[in-house]
Amino acid sequence: MLKFLLFCTLAVASRADITEEEDVLVLKKSNFDEALKAHPAILVEFYAPWCGHCKALAPEYAKAAGMLKAENSEIRLGKVDATEESELAQEFGVRGYPTIKFFKGEKESPKEYTAGRTADDIVNWLKKRTGPAATTLTEVTQAESLMADNEVAVIGFFKDVESDDAKAFLKAAEAVDDIPFGLTSDDAVYSKYEMAKDGVVLFKKFDEGRNTFDGELTKEALLSFIKANQLPLVIEFTEQTAPKIFGGDIKSHILLFVPKAASDFQDKMDQFKKAAEGFKGKILFIYIDSDIDDNQRILEFFGLKKEECPAIRLITLEDEMTKYKPETSDITAENIISFCTAFTEGKLKPHLMSMDIPDDWDKNPVKVLVGKNFEDVAFNPGKNVFVEFYAPWCGHCKQLAPIWDQLGEKYKDHKDIVVAKMDSTANEIEAVKVHSFPTLKFFPAGDEQKVIDYNGERTLDGFTKFLESGGKEGGAPAGDDDEDEGEEIEDMSDIEDEDPESYKKDEL
Repeated sequence: MLKFLLFCTLAVASRADITEEEDVLVLKKSNFDEALKAHPAILVEFYAPWCGHCKALAPEYAKAAGMLKAENSEIRLGKVDATEESELAQEFGVRGYPTIKFFKGEKESPKEYTAGRTADDIVNWLKKRTGPAATTLTEVTQAESLMADNEVAVIGFFKDVESDDAKAFLKAAEAVDDIPFGLTSDDAVYSKYEMAKDGVVLFKKFDEGRNTFDGELTKEALLSFIKANQLPLVIEFTEQTAPKIFGGDIKSHILLFVPKAASDFQDKMDQFKKAAEGFKGKILFIYIDSDIDDNQRILEFFGLKKEECPAIRLITLEDEMTKYKPETSDITAENIISFCTAFTEGKLKPHLMSMDIPDDWDKNPVKVLVGKNFEDVAFNPGKNVFVEFYAPWCGHCKQLAPIWDQLGEKYKDHKDIVVAKMDSTANEIEAVKVHSFPTLKFFPAGDEQKVIDYNGERTLDGFTKFLESGGKEGGAPAGDDDEDEGEEIEDMSDIEDEDPESYKKDEL
């Protein structure tokens, strides 16, 4: 009896250890397994207290937790301070903040959260993961609620829910995590939404309000239709919209940097929106408030200053990020259409930023390179040039700086070794695409213009062995390098904030 009471006491104490903050479970290594046993479906955010992304997510995450709790849902939301619970973070491969994973009954193989960062996005994604792909709508009030509660909703109207078209609709619904789907065969719902025959309609609270699918109904065709219509014709870049902007299939984005407080803001938006109509599904039209402090890093990324706005830029987010700049600064629908047309026809040349060459660029042991002098120095056939591509705000770069200076001092009088650095936030070159900071590349002497990535230890000894071996010890042909501890840029959402020690990507 005593053993039984002791067991119950320990069990209660263990459960009591899972505290809540704003309906979100506070998880630690000591209670993580217990939480998974107690809750069959749980979404867990691994965060850092200083992380800008995490701070922006917090109110929406708590709101989502409250929404689910109010519905008496079995789904719960939890959070782990990964800076305190480093073992848990390491166990689940956390490399950046926030990392959000969905656990369904077991610890092994959690699903990565892939949707947006609003409460509705989170709740819709979770319901899709735990419930039917489409909600059956048997009366008008259910359809009205679905649309009232969501920015975007898709409803399939099928008299025969076992038909091939209905099955294709459900397959599409299963593939979309962040938009709710409804399925109806009810005559009153058909009548309410003026459906004379079977079909699929995307309802939304912006632009034209609804889009009706037209064509052969297949899963692939429906997904293309949804992706083309689920976002506004012109969308503002914010913390909440970023996942939708960058998670979509449209990888060509035109950006209008404009102060929302300006007297001509609406006029500029009208011109921008008018131009957008002809490029729907091809180019995503995005505007960024240039007055917001958190957006200044993005302006810098495009070589812009606040006083230069309004301004237009275009970027492709394929394997390489490529930027384009219009020839005119006049923002009219005609000019924007001409610029976008030239882009779609492949007639634009990339816009490469460069600072002016400093008068004292070669005065110090570490030479200062910019876009305008890079090739002359790096591809000098008589020199072996070791270059650090850095960002001024990058924590890893700041840690490397004294070691790089020591390396420059060591080889300052060497006849054919040059140690150099380039600020890659203000300078771009065709020959090297920088995806993380710092990036270290070696340009060996000769006429072949070879490029070797440095993969060794970031120590003076490691760099010395690399240079003395002619780039063999710790090197690899460019493009073959393993993923290292750099601070990566995957899209523009990685360029908006700053934490105490490192880049907003918030990499570990």
